[in-house]
This record gives sequence, C-alpha cells and structure tokens, in this order.
Amino acid sequence: MRSRTFFLSYFIYSHLTVEKCPSTFTAFYRVCAIITLFVGVVSSGFAQKQTEKVELDAVVKDFTLKDAAGTSHTLYELSEEKSAIVVLFLATQCPIATDYVERILTLVKTYNEKNVQFIGINSNKQENIGEITAYTEKHGFEFPVLKDPENNIADYFGARRTPEVFLLDEEHLLRYAGAIDNSPKAPTKHYLQNALDLVIAGKDIPKASKKTRAIGCTIKRVRKTSVDRTP
Repeated sequence: MRSRTFFLSYFIYSHLTVEKCPSTFTAFYRVCAIITLFVGVVSSGFAQKQTEKVELDAVVKDFTLKDAAGTSHTLYELSEEKSAIVVLFLATQCPIATDYVERILTLVKTYNEKNVQFIGINSNKQENIGEITAYTEKHGFEFPVLKDPENNIADYFGARRTPEVFLLDEEHLLRYAGAIDNSPKAPTKHYLQNALDLVIAGKDIPKASKKTRAIGCTIKRVRKTSVDRTP
C-alpha cells in the first residue's frame, strides 16, 4: 500500500512538473518569436529605406540640392515645362570627366534649343564647393551644378562613375541610364544623343539601348555604415 501511494505521489509530482515546464518555455519562446519578428520588420524597413533606388521606366522622385552659392534647387522646378532632363554626375578631379567637357558643352548648346534641361551633380566627398565653383567657371558650364554631400541622390539613381547620365522625359520617367558615348577619346556610338532624340520625338527607346555601362572614375562616397563600400 505504501509503495502504491509513493508511486502515485511520484507520478503526480512528475506529471505536474512536466506540464508546468512546457507552458513556461512556450511563453518564453513566444515572447522571443514576437521580438524577433518585430526586429526583423524594423530592420527590413530600415534597409529598404537605405537602399531606395529608382528603376528604369519609373518616375523619378523630386529632390532638393544646393548649388555652390548655397541656393536650393529642386528637380521638378528646374525641369518645369521641359521636353527632357539630363541628370549628369560630374567630378572636378576625374581626368575622364574632363575629357568629356567639350562634348557636354556641345550637347548642352544643341539641346538647349530643343528645350532640354541639363543638371550637374557632384557627389564626390572630397570635392568641396570652392573646387566645384572654380571648375564650373573654368569650363563655362551654363547649367546648374549641385552638391550631393551625403551621396543620397547618387545612391537613389545608382550612379557609380563620372561622367554618368540619367535621362528623364517630360513626365520625369527614367528613360536611359549610363554612358554619354562609348569612348572618352574617339566615340563611335552616341548613346545619350540617340536616346535624347527618341525621347524628344516621343518615341520609345529600344530595351537593349536603355542602359549602358558608364566610363569614368568611381564616385568617392561618404561611408554611411560599417559595411558600406565604394563600388
């Protein structure tokens, strides 16, 4: 009788212990799962915000940058009532970008008559306002050259080199991205010019011609995180 009572007591104690432990651990794991899910959602949203980038044939959002004089300009204000907009990433210390100066000036003069707006952007962290002003005046740029101090606009466009161009139509749709042409010295293919002519005429750019690889110096970016690297 005593052995039976001892066995029953032991069984009840063991059963209660086994039942009690899972509930405690289950609650703990549920809390952990909720925290993990919350952290994952927040991290995902943060990463998405950090890597926001416009795609071809999508609308380019408005942005604001300052020129060398400290005056703010917005993309939409500069491009109001324009038939096309060329966003051009430039540098003062890149010899390849300098090789393109005369071609850029010719393009600006030719397409100014066709109501095209050129907008220069300098995203190099080591090039200051004074250098940009001197470079702009030396080469006679008659279009706004804006400073992108945190590389946010370069990141948004996915710009990697100078010179690199992004062509928008009158509705601010990104229609072409990449190189001005196929050679800094003796070009035989004029990518930007061909794309501009099609956009101004209201025609589609062939899919194979919508994107090319830019030729030039890499944009020297501000390091934003411990894993950020200049491509």
